[in-house]
Amino acid sequence: MLLQLDNVSKSFGALQVINQVSFDLEEGIALGIMGPNGAGKTTLLNLIAGDLPLSGGSISFDGNNLDGVSAEQRCLSGIGRTSQIPRPFTGMTTYENVLVGAMYGSNLSEKEAEETCVSVLEQTGLLPRWNVEASQLRLLERKRLELARALATKPRLLLLDEIAGGLTDHEVQELLELIRDIRANGITIIWIEHIVHALVSVVDRIVAIDFGNKLAEGTPEEVINSDEFKQVYFGVESVKLD
Repeated sequence: MLLQLDNVSKSFGALQVINQVSFDLEEGIALGIMGPNGAGKTTLLNLIAGDLPLSGGSISFDGNNLDGVSAEQRCLSGIGRTSQIPRPFTGMTTYENVLVGAMYGSNLSEKEAEETCVSVLEQTGLLPRWNVEASQLRLLERKRLELARALATKPRLLLLDEIAGGLTDHEVQELLELIRDIRANGITIIWIEHIVHALVSVVDRIVAIDFGNKLAEGTPEEVINSDEFKQVYFGVESVKLD
């Protein structure tokens, strides 16, 4: 297993945000995390990435317990992530933004980092925009830049936090092609997304949570058609996955 969560919990004072969530993730698998607003999805990613400390339980990556390991060290060990709202260095070019990820988020030499930048910009479709300031990029391009910066760290596990949010249907389809390409390169993915049809078209499994509790886990069809998930996420209406 590449990633293991064992009874992971997170509280902010008396507020229990994540409550004893457990799951394992094999290398090369794409896992979707679903649930309504406030379910604790982003908090769960923050715990994996090291942006928040655990209140209970444990997380292991590649067989190593991550307790006390900083977000920076987790990135260097192979855990990359994107943010729900892109936050590039707006006064820097697209290339410079990606170079920061390659230089400081990986163990690459300067030459290797530069080569990685070119490769990642080409993969994400941003090479023609390499010398454009990030502040001038459109939303889809900023989403691509979020992915490019994360990919430049050479992740084995990529955490995606609503990467398709705010995009048009056509833009979502473009982004899906890129995410499928990333999957084809063997990178393990955990993806939070409210656009259900986008998520289920990519992931192998889904973990559904609500109020920090795990409701269901299985294939997309099994989870979306489970009684527990339909009641919480869709109400009483029956939802069938085509």
